[in-house]
Amino acid sequence: MTKAELINLVAENAGITRVKAETIVNTIFDSMIEALHRDDRIEIRGFGSFVNRKYDAYQGRNPRTGEIINVQDKKLPFFKVGKELKDAVNKNPNINVTEEATDEDED
Repeated sequence: MTKAELINLVAENAGITRVKAETIVNTIFDSMIEALHRDDRIEIRGFGSFVNRKYDAYQGRNPRTGEIINVQDKKLPFFKVGKELKDAVNKNPNINVTEEATDEDED
């Protein structure tokens, strides 16, 4: 699924214009990027979590020239799949994770 397909799906399911749906999707993505930039953990129940993994600086090698390169320390976003999403993908293609999470919240 592409971002454009996601925007169209949100617009259709929510009964809103594509422009409003695009604003919603962009706001969600921008908020997630800002949270990861601050090193915050993002946890979406029934879906999974995002966290930054930190990597120390090291010396690497250019594979073409063999030249030694200093690689700076960095952090990379990492996604850990949630149990409900994993089960939905592996067991039942018609399962709606959103409805299951909502049902659990009502108890």
